[in-house]
This record gives sequence, structure tokens and C-alpha cells, in this order.
Amino acid sequence: MSHSYSSRNTLVFSAGPTAFREIRADGFVAERFGTLAGASGGAKWLVLSQLDRVVAGTILPRLQSPVHLIGTSIGAWRFACYGQNDPVAAIDRFEEAYLSQTYSEKPDREEITRRTADILEHVLGDRGVREILSSPCTRTHIMTVRSHGLLASENRLGLAIGLISVATMNMASRRVLGAFFDRVLFHDARDLPPFHSLDGFPMHQVNLSESNLKDVILATGAIPLVLSGVSNIAGAPPGMYRDGGVIDYHLDFPHSAPDKLALYLHFYDYLKPGWFDKRLSWRQVSTVNSDRTLLISPSPGFVARLPNGKIPDRTDFTNFSPGERERAWRGTVAACKQLADELQDVVENNRLAERVQPL
Repeated sequence: MSHSYSSRNTLVFSAGPTAFREIRADGFVAERFGTLAGASGGAKWLVLSQLDRVVAGTILPRLQSPVHLIGTSIGAWRFACYGQNDPVAAIDRFEEAYLSQTYSEKPDREEITRRTADILEHVLGDRGVREILSSPCTRTHIMTVRSHGLLASENRLGLAIGLISVATMNMASRRVLGAFFDRVLFHDARDLPPFHSLDGFPMHQVNLSESNLKDVILATGAIPLVLSGVSNIAGAPPGMYRDGGVIDYHLDFPHSAPDKLALYLHFYDYLKPGWFDKRLSWRQVSTVNSDRTLLISPSPGFVARLPNGKIPDRTDFTNFSPGERERAWRGTVAACKQLADELQDVVENNRLAERVQPL
């Protein structure tokens, strides 16, 4: 996929066919956006944290309630900030806790899981859960998977064997995932989202509540083998819950209602269906699903100028010393202020129509 980018532009604005036509005709019309979507990606979110501040602080207040937030993994963590009364302050807390996370020399799954739970407590504070569930504007929805068989085990060997088996079978067909995982959508009880009923995989719908929201956020970020899964979530079918990105890595389902558009901040200018599809060049998302979606991502030229010439990711924990990693991550966040300034300019000065290109 090749696009021509202006060397001055740090952001790429890509839209599905219907969204493209509407934006070319009308520019950025806040009332048209009914969904905000966020993908899995762990530390990659640091390239979006400055953009998150613009969306949460400037764009979100202009949208018409209810605005549906749908995320898996780190996308759901970001939206746990958006749903609070002061979303920018929540993003500040999340970013600082994420940047400064430290571990022993060879941390095990339990240590990483504990540290992750500590970060979540810091992000949510005393009132976060209640604020998210009673937000006048946003409706938070979180996709997880419920695992079966070996994939429900926390035995390292059994889980690893299960993951290798699934990865191998997934190369032939993505549909095999349904034999090992159910989609479980935890949703705001006040308004059903447009993606409440999806086909393709077994699926359960569960109301979010004060008794399960923290567990659900932890579950959707629980990368198998890296973090412990979350079992028996309140109000949900019994079982072991893991990272929603296993099936819905970049959310390969229709994001918005038929009369609305979706705004999707993303690390890349392309989408991949599932976690096991990352390296499968032939596995593409359905173009129908992103028909009404505006995807905003950093340009390849901008990414090349970041510390280490790349977006932060989980390998940084093993490839760099803690000090090197934190310096690179903080350098990335500082550089991404340029992305935020550009997004602000495009929205405030109505430049979206001239900048948008087909997804």
C-alpha cells in the first residue's frame, strides 16, 4: 500500500468510501461522529497520547451524546481516561505511570500483572469507575475474549502449545479462532452500541458495572503468557478472560451506526483483523467494516524521525535498558506534540476535506 505524503505533514487522514465522500463534501462535522475506536497495541499508544489529549479536550466536547467508545487492550485503557470527568488529567496520569513503570531484572508474569493493576488504580483513582459509568457524553464498551481448553490454562507450557496451535491454524482461516475463543463485549448498560451483535465468532454481551469494570479493563489487556488472564468476571459467563485483541486486534467489524461516522486514532495507516494476523500480509480487514471510518495515523516520515526510528513497542523492554527505554519513550511523547498541533490545526481551520485520502 503506497501513499504520497507531503514532507511537511506529520499525520495521515484516511477514510473508508462513505466517510471519504462525506468529509470531502462537508469537512469535519463533529455531530457526524458517533463512535471513537481504539486498537490493541501496548506501548504503541505512546505515539497517540498527545493526539488523545486533543480528541478528549477539544473534539469530544463538540460531539453529540451518546458517543460510543470501543476498544481492545490499550484502546480500552485510553478510553477509560476519555470517560472520566477530566479526561486530559486522566491521560496525564496514565502516560506518566506508563512511562515510569519499572520491573526487576527478569520479571515474571505475576510481577507484570501486579504492576499493571497498580497503574490502573492510579489512572482510575477513587472516582474513575463511577465517572465512566455515569458519563453524560461517552458510553464505554470493551471487547475481550473468553478462552477455552489449553488457552484457558495459566500453565506456561500448555498455554504456549495452545497458542502455537491456534497461530498455525489461523494461517489457513481466521474462523478457527471461534473454536478456542468467544468474543465477550462488555458494554455500557444505558445505550447499546452499533456493534452489539456481530457474527463470525461466538459472542456474549455483558453489562459493565462498578463490580466488573476494573477486571474487564485488566482482562482486555491480558496478553497471553505476558499477563495473567482474569477469571470469573462479575456478571459474565464463567471462564478465563484475555486480551480482546486476540480476535479484534484492530477491530474488524463495523464501527459506527449507519447514519454516523467513526473516528479512529491509530498507530498505522492500515488495519489487521486479529493478533495472530500481524505478520500475515495476505490477511486484510473487510473494507465494508471501515466504510464509515476516519483513520488518523502518524506518517511514515514522522515515525522514521522518532527515537530509534520506530513507534515504541513491547520489545523495548528486552532490547533496551530501563533507562534507555524510558528516555526513548519520553522522547517519542515529546516529539508527538507535533502530531497534536497538526490535528488541532486541521480541525480548527477546517482543513480535513483537503487532507483526507481513501483508506
